[in-house]
Amino acid sequence: MPRRSTLIYIGQAVILGLAIAFVVTILWPSVISAPPAPHAIEIKQTTATGSTRPTRGEGPVSYAAAVESAAPAVVNINTAKVVTVRSHPFFDDPVFREFFGRSLDGLIAPRQQVQTSLGSGVIMSVAGYILTNHHVIDGADEITVALRDGRSASAKVVGSDPETDLAVLKIELSELPTITLGHSDQIRVGDVVLAIGNPFGVGQTVTMGIVSATGRNRLGINTFENFIQTDAAINPGNSGGALIDAYGNLIGINTAIFSRTGGSQGVGFAIPMDLAEAVLADIIRHGRPLRGWLGIEGEPVTPEIARNRKLAKTRGGIIVMGIYRGSPAHRAGIEPGDIIIAIDGKPVAGAYETLLAISAHRPGSEIHLTLIRNSQSMTISATVSERPVARPTTQ
Repeated sequence: MPRRSTLIYIGQAVILGLAIAFVVTILWPSVISAPPAPHAIEIKQTTATGSTRPTRGEGPVSYAAAVESAAPAVVNINTAKVVTVRSHPFFDDPVFREFFGRSLDGLIAPRQQVQTSLGSGVIMSVAGYILTNHHVIDGADEITVALRDGRSASAKVVGSDPETDLAVLKIELSELPTITLGHSDQIRVGDVVLAIGNPFGVGQTVTMGIVSATGRNRLGINTFENFIQTDAAINPGNSGGALIDAYGNLIGINTAIFSRTGGSQGVGFAIPMDLAEAVLADIIRHGRPLRGWLGIEGEPVTPEIARNRKLAKTRGGIIVMGIYRGSPAHRAGIEPGDIIIAIDGKPVAGAYETLLAISAHRPGSEIHLTLIRNSQSMTISATVSERPVARPTTQ
């Protein structure tokens, strides 16, 4: 019987153990379940803008791809012109000449010498058209273009526009690299930009910055101004070079700097491509840009003028101070003293906005001016003619 008692005791222990295990499984399953397998935690590395960290060669890590795309189309421009150098006025003094006689004739006679200068440009098409600044090639007798690949060629001037400081050259070479155009009207303050050019003649150089401002005007640099301001270093020799975005697209032509020393101080200006492209197309087709002209001279409507004319509610506009005889304005019946407050239904804030609105019309098109004469509002239509060509500047 002892053997049977032992078996009964073991059976009871097994049954009790199973019962306890069943209860524990129901009430505390985590006690007997296997621990979860370890897993990786995903961490998104972000930049200051909140985007995922870019791969090497993109974004803030490197702009090499953008430079490689655009730089082959940026060229160095070397110009030469013959200038006459006259003697110092001291040598023309009659007393001095009488004292030394004819022995100074060889020294005081006017002499000719060659002046050279450097600039940059951008190849815009495989046909060889190059966009640069007017002041880079103004008055040049010879122009040589040097490419990044080592080739060089003489260039001829297709046309030039002093009022925007743009010029178009043409070279005859095969397999020319070109640049991709960007949308300068879509850039924002804070966008990264790169300036490519030939500062001080040291060779092609790339500098980086951001868009500091857009739509800069009334700087007194050009007649028509709509500059992109940037803190990318722009120095003498960069003029006519490319301002590109972070993807290598051309958004502007570098043209000027504000500086007390002649070097870069973080205030540079580029002509946006939406303006430059229109000038480029006109020069290629017509040899010059085509802009509208009415033949009026005006000044902004000051608060004093508004009070005297009982125009307290009028904002902006210009008062016509003079009219060129035989001009479109003269033929249309516009008179001195008229106050132009809108063009084609759009209010004008002042003289600069009026100039832009008139110049935007193609010669031969009709323009509608809303003006006030003798306290009465009226609309006069005129047919614009071509704006006279600005007198070239000299270096």
